[in-house]
Amino acid sequence: MISAGILTVSDKGAVGERQDKSGEAIHDLLAGSDIRTANYAVIPDDKELIIDRLVKWADEGDLDLLFTTGGTGLAPRDVTPEATLCVVDRIVPGLAEAMRAESLKKTPMAMLSRAVVGTRGKCLIINLPGSPRAVRECLQVILPALSHAVETLKGEASECGTAEP
Repeated sequence: MISAGILTVSDKGAVGERQDKSGEAIHDLLAGSDIRTANYAVIPDDKELIIDRLVKWADEGDLDLLFTTGGTGLAPRDVTPEATLCVVDRIVPGLAEAMRAESLKKTPMAMLSRAVVGTRGKCLIINLPGSPRAVRECLQVILPALSHAVETLKGEASECGTAEP
């Protein structure tokens, strides 16, 4: 079983002024897979708080995946990608590119997403948008690759390439 954390980044959500429908959407989509939600929190759009939580959860070693939702747009307080880039060892651009490409089929606003994906140790950190609809669209695109990504990070993956005839 793969374990995941869901970190919602929202000023209004952190003070109870908004229900966390995006975090719920992530949880619901994961429920139909081999990924269980082990950690969940809602914090404000504060770069240092985001960094602290990402480091704590990734370094505890219990999480294989860490999903963030919110803070990936152009608003002045949207700092989730910057916080994520401060803590990851390596970026995984293909996952972020796949999410943007799929979202672009639905809306030109997908071009404004600054979401990033990267690894910290053996944890894959994935920035998702803040809207429940966009979370579902993006997560459904990358979900099929996540088990293999986790196996690879743990050093447990078998050869994924095939021999040429």
